[in-house]
Amino acid sequence: MNQTVPVPLDTDDDDPTTEFDGTTPYEDYVHAAVLTSLQQPLSTDPAEMAFLVTTQVMELWFTLIVHEWGTARDALLKDDYDRAMDALRRSLDAHQALNDSWRPIAALTPARFNSFRAALGPASGFQSAMYRQLEFLLGDKSRSMVQPHRAQPRVHAELEELLTRTSLYDEVLGYLHRRGLPVPEHVLQRDVTQAYEPDAEVEEAWRLIYAGSPYDPLVALGEALTDVAELVLRWRSDHLLATRRAMGAKSGSGGSPGVAWLEKRAARSVFPEIWTARSHV
Repeated sequence: MNQTVPVPLDTDDDDPTTEFDGTTPYEDYVHAAVLTSLQQPLSTDPAEMAFLVTTQVMELWFTLIVHEWGTARDALLKDDYDRAMDALRRSLDAHQALNDSWRPIAALTPARFNSFRAALGPASGFQSAMYRQLEFLLGDKSRSMVQPHRAQPRVHAELEELLTRTSLYDEVLGYLHRRGLPVPEHVLQRDVTQAYEPDAEVEEAWRLIYAGSPYDPLVALGEALTDVAELVLRWRSDHLLATRRAMGAKSGSGGSPGVAWLEKRAARSVFPEIWTARSHV
């Protein structure tokens, strides 16, 4: 008769390495202990933890998106279309994750939000330096929005640098000009510290692109930028809705007018001529 030999449930050969001289290599790389030490609620309401974690996660997504858009901008400056498109496409997944991160706090009721709102004090989302970098890369420049960060030398210097550099969209238009599209000199030589304003000649350049072959790589560039713009507009809209749901039309923290401020921001176009040119194709 055959005899079955039991197989040990625990085999050392299959176990991962568990002995390290110091912290784990995972901790050394990810710094998880640092990240998980940053949640320090200031109220006793359990909902504050979701608000705090969600906001911090958004800051990390801002950081990644800024990295990708900066990579795309720099690649276009060097006429490196493929590298720019790779970065733009990666940014779409990151931005979708950013938009999805509203979910834990999107349905806060006024009573729930009020239970920890005092802990925010004068803090407000418009004070986010990384979000300001994101907006500057889109071409939505404002010197006054650098001022809140003047007491933080590194942060202030980074914002000043982005304020005075071309935006992602500026470099897109420069790239179109070098491809022979009629982007006018006054747009190429504009004061890049000012917010970008729509231009009829730029609209015509995009019209020519979209009226041509659908397989033109410039159409793919335009569509990648359209995807970016749509995600930005959806994020602003979700921010507006979450705020309206949590606090109605009350004044916001940090001296902002709350919903009225967000309504104004949500109405601002992103890469405007890419949208308006479609009416003329």
